Amino acid sequence: MNLRPRLFDWRYAANLLLLAVLTWAAIHQLTQPLWDEPEIVLEMGGTYEDLRRNSSAPFSPEIRGHIWFGIPMTDARLRFVDPQFGFTTPAARFFTVDFDDNVIYGIRMSPQVEPLLIDDALKVVLDLQDQWREKGWVAKGLRRNPTIADTPEWRAWLRKGILHGQSNWQAGDKYQVMLVLGRFEDYRNPTEERYLITLALAKPWTPFDEIEDMYDEPSHFPAPQPN
Repeated sequence: MNLRPRLFDWRYAANLLLLAVLTWAAIHQLTQPLWDEPEIVLEMGGTYEDLRRNSSAPFSPEIRGHIWFGIPMTDARLRFVDPQFGFTTPAARFFTVDFDDNVIYGIRMSPQVEPLLIDDALKVVLDLQDQWREKGWVAKGLRRNPTIADTPEWRAWLRKGILHGQSNWQAGDKYQVMLVLGRFEDYRNPTEERYLITLALAKPWTPFDEIEDMYDEPSHFPAPQPN
């Protein structure tokens, strides 16, 4: 007499548990970006499969046998993987990864989701430069492009909106990065001074040690800084 009610109760409880699990999974999927910022985990020379497996951000389809670029399908930060020279960036909206026959050979990105005010832009730039400096990257091309700093001279230089600031760094013979900061006309905030940061990373492509002596005098705008 009691078997049917007990069986019914067990199935009812199991169904409730299953419903609760499915509900939790759906909520987690919908709200995951709120507590787990999507991330592109990238290693130079790695493959598309490595990128997909290690990253929490969905990525565009693969095209084998061609030089092509892929993009994440959501805003995502970069975690560049290297035992010595690794670094991270803030979330980016513009983010492309260059592939040659499925092998990563370059990155082009803007480590921000919208044009930034000068205080916020300089904070991002200085943090990246600090990471590179601490990890053993070396600033290059300083006679023409001193590292970017938060000084009155730099702010006045950038505010003109005529020329940008550029910072070049190299990690031994493995990587080179170019970081650019310039004023940007943001149609959504036409009365504000907004700035755009761009970052390019690949194997060394500019022979700074060979061309540095080509310039007779260093650039003085903005004022050069100590190495």
